Amino acid sequence: MRDKRVPMRELSPEERVKSFAEVALGYSAEEAMLEAKRCLQCRDKPCVTGCPVGIDIPAFVQAIREGEFERAIAVIRESNYLPGITGRVCPQERQCEAKCRLGRRYEPLAIGALERFAADWERARGVRKPAKAESTGRRVAVVGSGPAGLTVAAYLAERGHGVTIFEALHEPGGVLAYGIPEFRLPREVLNAEVEYVRSLGVEIETNVLVGATYDIDELFELGYSAVFLGTGAGLPRFLGIPGENLNGIYSGNEFLFRINLMKAYLFPEYDTPVKVGERAVVIGAGNVAMDAARCAARLGAEVQVLYRRSEAEMPARREEVRHAREEGISFRFLTQPVAFLGESRVHAVRCLRCELGEADESGRRSPVPVAGSEFEVEADTVVIAIGQSPNPIIAMKHPEIETTPRGTIVVDEHGRTSREGVFAGGDITTGQATVIAAMGAGKRAAKAMHEYLMEL
Repeated sequence: MRDKRVPMRELSPEERVKSFAEVALGYSAEEAMLEAKRCLQCRDKPCVTGCPVGIDIPAFVQAIREGEFERAIAVIRESNYLPGITGRVCPQERQCEAKCRLGRRYEPLAIGALERFAADWERARGVRKPAKAESTGRRVAVVGSGPAGLTVAAYLAERGHGVTIFEALHEPGGVLAYGIPEFRLPREVLNAEVEYVRSLGVEIETNVLVGATYDIDELFELGYSAVFLGTGAGLPRFLGIPGENLNGIYSGNEFLFRINLMKAYLFPEYDTPVKVGERAVVIGAGNVAMDAARCAARLGAEVQVLYRRSEAEMPARREEVRHAREEGISFRFLTQPVAFLGESRVHAVRCLRCELGEADESGRRSPVPVAGSEFEVEADTVVIAIGQSPNPIIAMKHPEIETTPRGTIVVDEHGRTSREGVFAGGDITTGQATVIAAMGAGKRAAKAMHEYLMEL
């Protein structure tokens, strides 16, 4: 038994900070089979309980172990329509790998790396679409083409329903397209997964903002029998401190949107609309903050991350923090911004040092500013990445759909909202969460929608 997992090859920090090329290079067939041999093939499959979409992990791992890669990807796609994406961005260390019994004594099985290998192997040879059921004659509108929407659309299309996805932006993918940099999720991979969903017969209409272009009543009038809301949590939060409207200050969403959909990742060949200057400051310590910091470094800035708690409380994946440090990004912990300084454009962030107090409702110790500890951090660009909330446009248009004080839509365990025929899932119901959690919510809602449609 190997006590350590087979390491995945990566671009060196010196190479990767010069471009937006993918950092992790994946397993070879030999490496994947060697890692798969570490699996204990537990009969009660504890790893599966940690997977929000319920992939039969031991089964696909055993197939890789035996060199049956086509069988491996077939097992995965029974439960997961986007394996090339989840194999890259899913926080397996907190989910399936956290349940792996190998982890009691050794490093847990590299489940995410093996899933990615199977998906990449399939993509290189051409993705086979599964057989579809006969048409039911029923049509479904899916609002949003993020991970929840794509999952719902694929599930229902497989079962014979006509599905149309309405996407507000000019490219499908939702947060997968605008919120995750090329070096973590290449466009080639995302586009291949979207095309797989399209191949099932799903239609995708872009540049359609439901709540403005159409409302839900109009979707039903157009002949749709059910509606799924998967619009995510794209409304940024801000600090509410002086100077926040200065030029050079972005929300995390806007910054990554410009990087991804306005093609700043082609810098320096492309005349990028993002000019970060020499010094960039990123406020926050989640995955969005790490993505923003690493993008700014690739655009030529010296980058500092400011976080009001300690390193132990950082919500970002450990791998992303490691990569950021390797790429020269520095961290200032126990640091609370209190004002942005500048005339028309930001030139510094005024901060206070903090100490950790008692735990708050999140279970983390609350930062307490230290009086008289002010200092300044110079900055040409600031990115505020402290979280997002659902856009209220649909809730404002449809008050009959119950929402929480946080703006999230209230659903039952099957994704049903307070309006008949309307379902929801993903970040619009939970607030900002993970890609795989949104997919799991989408899958639960899709099952309930199928039953609902078949009873009409």
